[in-house]
Amino acid sequence: MTATTNLNGIRVAYIKAQWHADIVDTSLAGFRDAMKGTPHHIDAFNVPGAFEMPLLAQTLAETGGYDAVVCAAFVVDGGIYRHDFVAAAVVNGLMQAQLKTGVPVFSVALTPHHYQPTDVHTAFFRDHFVKKGAEAAHAVQQIMALSASRKRPSAIAAA
Repeated sequence: MTATTNLNGIRVAYIKAQWHADIVDTSLAGFRDAMKGTPHHIDAFNVPGAFEMPLLAQTLAETGGYDAVVCAAFVVDGGIYRHDFVAAAVVNGLMQAQLKTGVPVFSVALTPHHYQPTDVHTAFFRDHFVKKGAEAAHAVQQIMALSASRKRPSAIAAA
């Protein structure tokens, strides 16, 4: 992993699938709020859907300009295809991207079994995505701290 963490902080690429953008975009707000107090820079990228996230995640990670990549999507059962197939393909693609590049890739993908575009469901998932964005921020902070501690000579000697 090429770490860019410096005095400017953690550089994060945040990819958002635009299916149900009114819901997914709230995850970035939760992420930003939870990153307060941690020096950071976030570049946000929009892609049409969840399937497009793994390739962009890998491409951005390969630039060496990011310490972490976060991907957010809301994959729902559309009645025509199995959403669990889409979700599995996306998560597998994100895993492959991080293994290939050495840059951590985090998933903020929700796959509800029963979503109806009603006011109640939409409000619930908007709020839930804020929480998931905050959880992703905490995960990024933890992995960056772990990565930094592994690079210190005292941590290496103790290992």
